[in-house]
Amino acid sequence: MDPDSVKTTLSNLAFGNVMAAAARDYQKEVLAQQKAQPSSSTNEEIDLDELMDDPELEKLHADRIAALKKEAEKRQALKNQGHGEYREITEGDFLGEVTGSEKVICHFYHQEFYRCKIMDKHLKSLAPKHMDTKFIKLDAENAPFFVTKLGIKTLPCVIFFRKGIAVDRLVGFQDLGGKDDFSTRTLEILLVKKGIISEKKNDEEDEDGVYPESRCNAVRSSVDPDSDSD
Repeated sequence: MDPDSVKTTLSNLAFGNVMAAAARDYQKEVLAQQKAQPSSSTNEEIDLDELMDDPELEKLHADRIAALKKEAEKRQALKNQGHGEYREITEGDFLGEVTGSEKVICHFYHQEFYRCKIMDKHLKSLAPKHMDTKFIKLDAENAPFFVTKLGIKTLPCVIFFRKGIAVDRLVGFQDLGGKDDFSTRTLEILLVKKGIISEKKNDEEDEDGVYPESRCNAVRSSVDPDSDSD
């Protein structure tokens, strides 16, 4: 046989052996990685089990559940007192309502006054958002005793009570720019400043997002633009 041919054949065989060995090594490495994966998963499961049994995490979870339960109980208690909605009351209900909650907003209104209807709309929007404060309304014509006692001369008149004591009031729209088209947010800011409601935390929505109805123009009064008089 030609010596060069023999050398080439031996060289090819040697190269083939090297490639075969490399292939076997690669296959072994792949198999080893595949075997290692279930082991890693088992370790993760063990770590998760240990995490779930962590007493500190259990305490945090229990505290969170207790806080949520307490908040739910508080909201239910306030609802039982008439909070969370804007309600009509009678003169006979008045004393019990204003003394039964720490903070109360009472709107003395007249059925025929358009500005009273505007105030109704805004207070109705705020009542569900501010559970800590009770929102009520009382027809001034049907409550002559308290209208006289509280010195109410102009409607709408919104009086703020703390523990049954009248501490402040809004008369007409003079604190709201003197115009009919103020927004619910404008009224809310004013009530926060007067301390009768609290500013909501983490409330990043803009005015139109929170109160869609504020995009529309308020009902216009067909009487004196300043305020309605009883």
